[in-house]
Amino acid sequence: MDDIADEYDGKIVIAKVNIDENDQTPPKYGIRGIPTVLLFKEGAVVATKMGALSKAELSAFIDANI
Repeated sequence: MDDIADEYDGKIVIAKVNIDENDQTPPKYGIRGIPTVLLFKEGAVVATKMGALSKAELSAFIDANI
């Protein structure tokens, strides 16, 4: 994720949430598995991807949704 954050610096904001410490987050966003990537635009979820992703898969997912 750090590599992706560097690659997209200035284009998107990357944030990690520990759901053990933030137990209200999963039900709020329908998270049923870990890891889950949510893309937000203007405060609304615009895309979701659940499961482990390679760097290439994550980049493709981001590129397709920004």
